[in-house]
Amino acid sequence: MAALARAIGIDFGTTNTVISAIGADGEAHLVSFPAEGGEIVAFRSALSFHAPPEDPAGRVVEAGPWAIEAYVEEPLETRFIQSFKSYAASPLFRETRILGRRYPFEDLLSTFLLRLRAHAGEAMAELPTTAIVGRPVNFAGASPDPALAMARYEAAFARLGFTDIRYAFEPVAAAFFFARKLHEDATVLVGDFGGGTSDFSIVRFHRQAGEIRAEPLANAGVGLAGDAFDYRIIDHLVSPELGRGSSYKAFDHILPIPNRYFTAFARWEQLALLRASRDMRDIRGLMRTALEPEKIARLVEILDDNHGYRLYQAVSRLKEALSAAEAATFRFEAGSVGIEKAVARADFERWIAPELAAIDGAVDEALARSGLEPDGIDRVFLTGGSSFVPAVRRLFARRFGEVKLEGGAELVSIASGLAYMGLEADLDRWTARAG
Repeated sequence: MAALARAIGIDFGTTNTVISAIGADGEAHLVSFPAEGGEIVAFRSALSFHAPPEDPAGRVVEAGPWAIEAYVEEPLETRFIQSFKSYAASPLFRETRILGRRYPFEDLLSTFLLRLRAHAGEAMAELPTTAIVGRPVNFAGASPDPALAMARYEAAFARLGFTDIRYAFEPVAAAFFFARKLHEDATVLVGDFGGGTSDFSIVRFHRQAGEIRAEPLANAGVGLAGDAFDYRIIDHLVSPELGRGSSYKAFDHILPIPNRYFTAFARWEQLALLRASRDMRDIRGLMRTALEPEKIARLVEILDDNHGYRLYQAVSRLKEALSAAEAATFRFEAGSVGIEKAVARADFERWIAPELAAIDGAVDEALARSGLEPDGIDRVFLTGGSSFVPAVRRLFARRFGEVKLEGGAELVSIASGLAYMGLEADLDRWTARAG
């Protein structure tokens, strides 16, 4: 990377992290990571910590798909963390203890980045001094503190040796990527749908002296996206088969099974923590008192045998299938647990209606801040995994017209756009430093 441009683009995402830089040919090139089954460019934003039996005081740290592999192999001996970007702006998250050591957010992020760099090998052996890092318009979580998130980012990225760390809104970076496809002046609305946030930017592009110039008009966002869609599937389709909504007998009373047992399904890695919690003893006890004990037995087996990752793989397959067809079958098989149900796309869209309404509201906000009406938008570029969800695309088609909608490079457009920003003569126009 020593021969690359002055800046590297880093898209640290809730689900995946992607790295890009400009090559000698003036094009953005993605950093790839050798992995089983072939090279990957989307590096899973996950960490695992394991204390080997032969050295209880030591720790083996992994990241990306290697972290998932370590956790699936030894879930009880491995501390697994993913989607930790969701805590970046949370004042309530100060630190977590892992194998006797305290890890504030910046330690988690720097540990992840260093392992990512190690897996990249020669591609990241030498780094430029400038990093352009993507950030959401609105961070995820309740009452997020953007200044706190930026301070944490700054501390973590500085540990890789960057001396000039700049930040750009993720949808603006995606707009930079999309602008290279434009052959005429245009006002573009970019929708970026990640795992934890849905962000929107409106940018006006025009040609001047043979080059594309850009003017940012407005930004807006909401702290929910693909992860929330997954949880809706779990909550409506899977949790009822595991006891949610059913009852148990306590002496002469019939009581509802507590919903808190199912909140851990919001993220599959939390299921191991539920198994290790005090609630697990009560859950096992429900197998004797539940009115539908077979459902509780399924819940216990999923927790005991660490089937959470397989469960979320099944959820992802269903979501992908419903993006291509009006109906699909959800299938989950692990151990003796089998859940199979036909699901209509209309049902899924009804489940995610609250999230769709929040996304619609964020688009309203972006338009209001820009001072534009929908007919003032010439093109709409949708990127990120959830941009494939038909209900999401239909929301924009209804507002702006299907002919204006475009997509492509859904996993890599932000990192590539961040790298293209490095070509700008005035980086300060598009990026900001922490503080």
